[in-house]
Formats: sequence, C-alpha cells, structure tokens
Amino acid sequence: QVQLVESGGGLVQPGGSLRLSCAASGRIFSINDMGWYRQAPGKQRELVATITSGGSTNYADSVKGRFTISRDNAKNTVYLQMNSLKPEDTAVYYCNGDVRRIGYSAGYHYWGQGTQVTVSS
Repeated sequence: QVQLVESGGGLVQPGGSLRLSCAASGRIFSINDMGWYRQAPGKQRELVATITSGGSTNYADSVKGRFTISRDNAKNTVYLQMNSLKPEDTAVYYCNGDVRRIGYSAGYHYWGQGTQVTVSS
C-alpha cells in the first residue's frame, strides 16, 4: 500500500508565506510526476503545480511567480513554497503522485488527505 501525507497548512495573513510538504511512503519502486491541486468551497479541484522526476515544473497561471514546487527524490517528498498569498488561495490543498509500486509494471495516481490553507486578515 502507498500513502501520501501532507503537512504545513494553516492560517496566514494576506501577503504571507506557507510551505506545504507531502511525503509518500509504502512499497514504492519509483515516483514519476508529483503535484499539488486545490479545491475551494463550491469549486472544482484545480491543478496548482506539477513536477516530474527530472525536475521539470508546470504552474497554473494564477500562482506563477508566487509558488514554487520542488521535490526530494531520496525522501519521496514534494514541497510547495507559497509566497505572497492572497485570500483567493484559500482552499484545501491535495498532493498527488504517480507511484509505481514494487512488483508492479505500471504506476497509479495516489492522493493525500488534503491540508487546509486559509488566507485571511
């Protein structure tokens, strides 16, 4: 079994910063793409940022220049550094990983349980 566990959410004032972490554990052979998604109340889940195993990144237009995604392949961990936060960034943030388990020939997308980020004064 594979688990993705997020941490680092919380309440922050507009203009502030937060750093989210997501650690994958279990019988992992390899992890391809990892990413962060978010879902605000009454809205669909949307992509925030993704990163390949080689370090190539992709960002939603709404977070470009403010958020930075990174990963530590040795720790099976992905990070999201969020700066210049705005009230519209308020959402539950979910981690996703394309994980290939030991003994399997293909990967599967796993999700974390989510962590709440609230930007408010």
